[in-house]
Amino acid sequence: MNRPASRTGGPLEGVKVIDLTTVVVGPICTRTLADQGAEVIKVEAPGGDILRYLAAGCRTPSMSGKFINFNRNKRGIVLDIKKPEGLAALKRLIAGADVFVSNVRPAGLKRAGLDPAALAVLNPRLIHCGIVAFGEGGRYAGRPAYDPIIQSLSGVAGTFHRATGEPRFVPMVMTDHVTGLVAAQAIGFALYRRERTGVGEAIEVPMFEVAASFVASEHLGAASFDPPEGPTGDARLLSPDYRPLPTKDGYVTVHPNTNAQAFAFFDAIGRPELKDDPRFDTPIARTENAEAYFRVRAEELALKTTAEWLQIFAALDVPAARYNSIDDLLEDPHLADVGFWQVESHATEGRLRRARTPVTFSGGMRRESLPAPRLGAHADAILAEAGYSPAEIAALRASGAVP
Repeated sequence: MNRPASRTGGPLEGVKVIDLTTVVVGPICTRTLADQGAEVIKVEAPGGDILRYLAAGCRTPSMSGKFINFNRNKRGIVLDIKKPEGLAALKRLIAGADVFVSNVRPAGLKRAGLDPAALAVLNPRLIHCGIVAFGEGGRYAGRPAYDPIIQSLSGVAGTFHRATGEPRFVPMVMTDHVTGLVAAQAIGFALYRRERTGVGEAIEVPMFEVAASFVASEHLGAASFDPPEGPTGDARLLSPDYRPLPTKDGYVTVHPNTNAQAFAFFDAIGRPELKDDPRFDTPIARTENAEAYFRVRAEELALKTTAEWLQIFAALDVPAARYNSIDDLLEDPHLADVGFWQVESHATEGRLRRARTPVTFSGGMRRESLPAPRLGAHADAILAEAGYSPAEIAALRASGAVP
């Protein structure tokens, strides 16, 4: 097998990942691995990942901004795995890989012979990561789901209901992001264990259970005790005033937490007497009286401008920040300081802006940056590295297995 030496750098240098995922939950997982130096090969069905087409503002129809953002640092190939030759090609890629990631439902993987048991025979060192909507042991197993379904079912929308009186979704595919990052974390753990044992393993990452755990960690609260010591929910986080609050000319967010910070906040707003108010004089008291505590914040912050408050809070070391809109992020001075926004040139899409990898490693970072692939852009090179001859590649194309 003509597998090239890795040139990427980063903590996952030398790890090869076959990525059979679409939309966001899987691609955010594999992008995380790629950003840290893994060689990721994105395998798409004919027509490609639907995310290529799910956003406005494209320069070409198959390269949406979302697809570009979630699929950087990957190479791409199109395989029709409904054809025997295409499925055989995918299995040959997996045979030489360290990790296989999919968000295909388990029944579909089993029909194709891509389930963990089958692939363990093909490649005993393989880490097989299946991202699913629901864990296989429950009654919802096998159902289709996207982020809004999981937000609704897991209690995420319910937190908005408690806070505002109306169930809403976080206006990001939050459960996709969280689950994808958990999957990347789990793969790292499994790779570490494989270094000690020499044996691969299967990982199941269910979106519903991940999101339910996320909500429960914050809001199980007094129901952590059996029997419960009180209602579920963190009253501070569920307050309608848990948000950027209006000032004279905009918004500001302030979040004093410790006694030192809270007492400094009371000094900042000219209400030092509140330091001795039994509703606010300890963290427990402020938690139990969150509604009143947040009302004080809302009333006082309306009296000055955002800039005035930020100057006052900075002098007293009170945690505070201005409110950034999505567009404001592009001009945030701190992000400029750390080089967060990077510009790259794409062969077909031209000049692109992207967010850099936020995590840094003193031992070295990925050196080679790859823009998101055009559909099937690297097919010939990937197949050649897997041991296919030029004649065999031509035959795959003739059969339609490689469009």
